[in-house]
Amino acid sequence: MKSNRRGFLTAGLAAVGTSALLDSAAAAETDTIECLDYGRSFICNSSAANSVRFWVESRTILFDDKAGTKLAIYQCGSCKSERTFAEESLLAEDNYDFMPIYGGEDMLILRRHVDARDGYRQLRKVQEVWGEPRLRLHHGKTVTELKTFEQIRDVTATDTPLAAQTEITNEETGLRCVMEYPIKTMNISIDKHIWQVDTGPIAFPDLTKRFDPPVDSVRLAFAVFNAPHFCDFVIEQPTPVVHDEQEVCKVYHYSKPVSFPAKNRVLSVSDK
Repeated sequence: MKSNRRGFLTAGLAAVGTSALLDSAAAAETDTIECLDYGRSFICNSSAANSVRFWVESRTILFDDKAGTKLAIYQCGSCKSERTFAEESLLAEDNYDFMPIYGGEDMLILRRHVDARDGYRQLRKVQEVWGEPRLRLHHGKTVTELKTFEQIRDVTATDTPLAAQTEITNEETGLRCVMEYPIKTMNISIDKHIWQVDTGPIAFPDLTKRFDPPVDSVRLAFAVFNAPHFCDFVIEQPTPVVHDEQEVCKVYHYSKPVSFPAKNRVLSVSDK
């Protein structure tokens, strides 16, 4: 089992590629940009009880520059709470959104109920949940950085998938991350000659301190940017619902927008 576990970790790190995905000098040397093909990337699990397959919705590479380490974190698409393989009444009555996030040997499971109750976040060892995972990752055969308004405008008007890479750094802690994700919504103003990405959810790590395990640093967020040097995020967190100036309850909701200096790339991703 140890060799299988190492294989999973190696596959995850191999999918990272170079140590700095947004390093333009490195990209110039290799003349290639690596990005997942999000329409064809999955994590397949091996449990005989449920060999569940999850769609990879975003990938975050967490770098610890002081320790010289990196970890690939895969945020998967949500599903609903269910009575798996029952004969009837397949959905749980007190229903919630269910999302697994893989981070090496560890997994973060999010269960979002109608209110912000205890048990939203759960940490598990990956193999204890659905057995040994198998990364079925595909990369775009042709990945091109779109640098001008005209390039972004023209590709947006086609059926070519778009993706983004956003890098943020905390110099005090020496932690850095590259968040990579498909662009699901792209805004284009022909009149104002400007574009704007608005998309999510993505796996957004807290870089202010080290977490054990590192996947515990992740929260969900939506990313919005229209320039290469900053990115705004709205992060899922307990948020009060207020009516007539009285707090009715708390829910997990995307709230309290924040802005970070960042390095952003807009990419076209083709399988040809």
